[in-house]
Amino acid sequence: MSEVAIIGLDLAKRVFQLHGAMADGSVAFRRKLPRARVLDFLASQQRCVVAMEACASAHSWGREIARLGHKVRLIPPIYVKPFVKRQKNDAADAEAIAEAASRPTMRFVAVKSEEQQARAMLFRTRDLLVRQRTQLINALRGHLAEHGVVAPTGAAYLNRLATAISDEKTDLPEPVRQMGTLYLEQIEALSARVNDLDRQMRKVATEADNTRRLQTMPGVGPITAMAIETFAPPMTIFRRSRDFAAWLGLVPRQHSTGGKQRLGATSKMGQRDIRRLLITGAMAVVQHASRKGAPDGSWLGRMLAKKPRMLVAIALANKMARGLWAMMTTNKDFKNPAAAPA
Repeated sequence: MSEVAIIGLDLAKRVFQLHGAMADGSVAFRRKLPRARVLDFLASQQRCVVAMEACASAHSWGREIARLGHKVRLIPPIYVKPFVKRQKNDAADAEAIAEAASRPTMRFVAVKSEEQQARAMLFRTRDLLVRQRTQLINALRGHLAEHGVVAPTGAAYLNRLATAISDEKTDLPEPVRQMGTLYLEQIEALSARVNDLDRQMRKVATEADNTRRLQTMPGVGPITAMAIETFAPPMTIFRRSRDFAAWLGLVPRQHSTGGKQRLGATSKMGQRDIRRLLITGAMAVVQHASRKGAPDGSWLGRMLAKKPRMLVAIALANKMARGLWAMMTTNKDFKNPAAAPA
């Protein structure tokens, strides 16, 4: 009897579908199991590849299944979809997962550790609270604008709104003052929680040598370093620095045919959190160079002389991604090219 080579596992809340395939692709079994029996069934199987779609619960299942001795492969759902035959159901999904995992050029997602997922929760929680605070500030600005109190966008101008609410000379109805005070209290509470999470993230970022090393690069702070450590896979899976930049979506989108290259804007197909933070950090470096002046003869100075600042920031973010890959693969701190001897 031939041995099972790949098991495609379609994850669910209660009932899981499994598709076992031989080395030649033929069907070994199709099973539907409740959640409580999945691990027992896999433990009874010979050691093979167990493939799943990368989702919220896939990493936890991946760690449990790996402890049984199986090789775990997580596949982005978008790469599984082309292998689904005709109708969409759990059995067809499990078969498509097994088929996709058998492709020699398939790209997989690294299984995250519990520590990485804990850091990810810390990062996501801070991001959520910042968005909620921004929503409250914008809502307060909108309500007060209806009563003639106008302030520029941004949390830096919140004091103007607070002053208008507390100033008795301002012609505001009493219900507006009460609701405005409620908004300000909620914003202050969220700011305190965000500051507390920032302190936790800075503490975590200084404990590990890798995150400390990443912060030696201009434009990379504790939050960016922690995001890279949390969301990026091991840098050894990328053959070169451009592969990491492409994984982040910091390379042009291609629509080439007939040997003619057609390049567009950035693809934005990679990890959006790291990409956003790198672009934000790059924009801060660009703005500082625009005010203070870039070093003579530097790449940044030449780019700012002939290109828009946003375009330069995207290009700088790409260079930062490549530099971060080099720093993490060689275990070396950042070296400023402008400071290097000619």
